[in-house]
Amino acid sequence: MTTGDAISLFLKDEAATIRLGEDLALALKAGDCLALFGDLGAGKSSLARAILRAIADDEGLEVPSPTFTLVQSYDLRIPISHFDLYRLGDPAELTELGFDEALQNGICLVEWPEMAESELPAQRIALTLEHQGSNGRRAIIRAAGALDSRIRRVLAIRDFLDGAGYPEARRRFLTGDASLRAYEAIYPKAENQRIILMDWPPLAEGPPVLDGKPYPKVAHLAENAYPFVAIADTLRKDGFAAPEVYKVDYNKGILLIEDLGSEGVLDAHGQPIIERYRESVACLARLHALKFPQDIPVGKRHVHHIPDFDRTAMKMEVRLVLDWHLPWKRQGAPTTEVERTEYLAIWDALIDELATAEKNLLLRDFHSPNIIWRERESGIRKIGLIDFQDAMIGPTAYDLASIVQDARVTIEPGLFRQLMDDYLGLRRAQGSFDEDGFMRAWAIMSAQRNCKLAGLWVRLLQRDGKPGYLKHMPRTLSYLNVALEHETLAPLRDWCTRAGIGQSES
Repeated sequence: MTTGDAISLFLKDEAATIRLGEDLALALKAGDCLALFGDLGAGKSSLARAILRAIADDEGLEVPSPTFTLVQSYDLRIPISHFDLYRLGDPAELTELGFDEALQNGICLVEWPEMAESELPAQRIALTLEHQGSNGRRAIIRAAGALDSRIRRVLAIRDFLDGAGYPEARRRFLTGDASLRAYEAIYPKAENQRIILMDWPPLAEGPPVLDGKPYPKVAHLAENAYPFVAIADTLRKDGFAAPEVYKVDYNKGILLIEDLGSEGVLDAHGQPIIERYRESVACLARLHALKFPQDIPVGKRHVHHIPDFDRTAMKMEVRLVLDWHLPWKRQGAPTTEVERTEYLAIWDALIDELATAEKNLLLRDFHSPNIIWRERESGIRKIGLIDFQDAMIGPTAYDLASIVQDARVTIEPGLFRQLMDDYLGLRRAQGSFDEDGFMRAWAIMSAQRNCKLAGLWVRLLQRDGKPGYLKHMPRTLSYLNVALEHETLAPLRDWCTRAGIGQSES
């Protein structure tokens, strides 16, 4: 496939050209320029059309040639401007066509880039199409840095699909999350039902943050696919609806998994659907009643040890308030050493309180983005579970806090009380349930999670360039105030008052 620094692909027919367009559509991001070189009839327009239809997820999208208009714009998931510069009189006219603005806001596909090559960005993807054989084409792709890596990644996934028995599968972007993971919808040619591809590239080792370890290792974040496969298999054996893993490449981080559905627990306006939240809480109560193994064989040679939600991980997460939230709130002024020392001492004492708390599997992010509603199923199988690769063994109250104080949607007080009553009633019915101890652990875990999130939203904004998460801040602080009402949290409540952290920030 690779020739020197270039990628060389033989496209045996028009269908292969369309598949390449679908692959490239998954690699392109806002700010990318794809320059399409080739003679008349080489397939540039066919490739551009395939890219546009894939990003639109509309195989019937009308894609007129911009030969006479010079540019045609599309307001899609990522805005795209399709340029045809064959009739361009002067390279300087590219600015008048709005090229710079189009590139800033989206993707630019450029046919006949030779007509204004001096005006195109130096960092671009150059793709040349040449006739080869009676019906075939040769595509030669040149890019550098991150552009090259993205293209090679989507082509590696295409090779993975070929090896899995889906050489002609249609690929579409499904979703991404706050991590490096992304998801594709895969539509096998001979099947009506889609399957899901998880794209989880290996994580580069980050800078050390504690005891010479990077943040993921300290916080026990999964760094490969073994935890996902192990936990999914065990959940399914216990009757829960976790996706079956059809094929996995552990080294490359590519998984084909079962599609549990696309219905969530929110309505069309993004509000909680009460029945679905109540079923979710019932599913959680069932999970907490089971003893989950901590060491799970995966394949023939690997055993996944589910990490403990230990003191180091808890304190690392709540430090996000000190390192990100307070400096942001104070417009850059750092947290003082006195504040830091007192805050961490408070958390040491709170974590000591958890020594006798009920501990079992905690899924870690059991909230609306990670819950699939399965109307036709019954009991716990109504609730599809995903995104549990970071699961730990720790206080079960953590997951209840995650759902009854959903980070992505406001849970009003009435629904909050209903969900708490549902869960506690189900646990009482199971027998041998220390409700007072559980509620103490719930308050501590709620505070721990919301302190983490209050810092995480700022880190996603300032470090990762993802400002959209900041809209959750007022809700997070409101949830934190609820946790701080518990008498066990009095020292943390006083500290937050002095630091100015609370609902008043919203």
